[in-house]
Amino acid sequence: MPAKNEAEGLRKTLPRLVKYQPDAEVIVVDDGSTDDTAAVASEYGARVVQAPYSMGNGAAIKRGARAATGEVLVFMDADGQHDPAHIEALLERLGVGYDMAVGARDASGQASRGRGAANGFYNRLASWMTGHRIADLTSGFRAVRADRFREFLHLLPNGFSYPTTCTMAFFRSAYPVSYVPIPVAQRIGKSHIRPMRDGIRFLLIIFKIATLYSPLKLFLPVAFAFFGIGLAYYGWTFTTAGRFTNMSTLLFSASVIIFLIGLISEQITNLTYRRDG
Repeated sequence: MPAKNEAEGLRKTLPRLVKYQPDAEVIVVDDGSTDDTAAVASEYGARVVQAPYSMGNGAAIKRGARAATGEVLVFMDADGQHDPAHIEALLERLGVGYDMAVGARDASGQASRGRGAANGFYNRLASWMTGHRIADLTSGFRAVRADRFREFLHLLPNGFSYPTTCTMAFFRSAYPVSYVPIPVAQRIGKSHIRPMRDGIRFLLIIFKIATLYSPLKLFLPVAFAFFGIGLAYYGWTFTTAGRFTNMSTLLFSASVIIFLIGLISEQITNLTYRRDG
């Protein structure tokens, strides 16, 4: 569990976690908290991995994944949104052959209408990119096989969006992913996400999704769009002025350059996911 100033959330979550998973190794990654997060985690028997300063949610996930000793990793928020009683449902999906099982929230589980709309857009975009239905791209409640997850640690960002990156990486590597519908409670305390500050960051996630998974699916339509606009503009200028303009040349050149950048990106992506042996 990544935790930054989540003492109150841990007081609610950890007792239930111990109740439903008494044999589990519980790791709380204290991401530079200034409250009693570490003390509360230790009080309930969790192993605390502390950072001297806040490194971000993704960094906490990576630190926890490296510290864990089990063959299966379960990630969940420390703010009281996720009920440990649903962990068993995720583990059952791994038991039938999936490499990752994700707790999918419904509309009532979103923090706000704006966040819900944004997440819905991410889900549709990722579903189009992968060719698989993705029910909840940004859910932080998931169970994964440890060896599979650690293959992609170098791809995960230190900030937000680790769920997005690891989900796309699993699909790209043909590791089966399952979604399990779960209810989500309102978080305890204040969210660390700031709509204004993180708005551009989440917008960039959209492009990261595309370039991480299959760049040509992003670059090829843009290249065709520039080519089509250039062709239409050339048709108009030829009809009205009888000439081929510099603007048409620029648009045609841009379409070729964008296509070539997409082609190179596709090759880099293939190398990124290459597995030797």
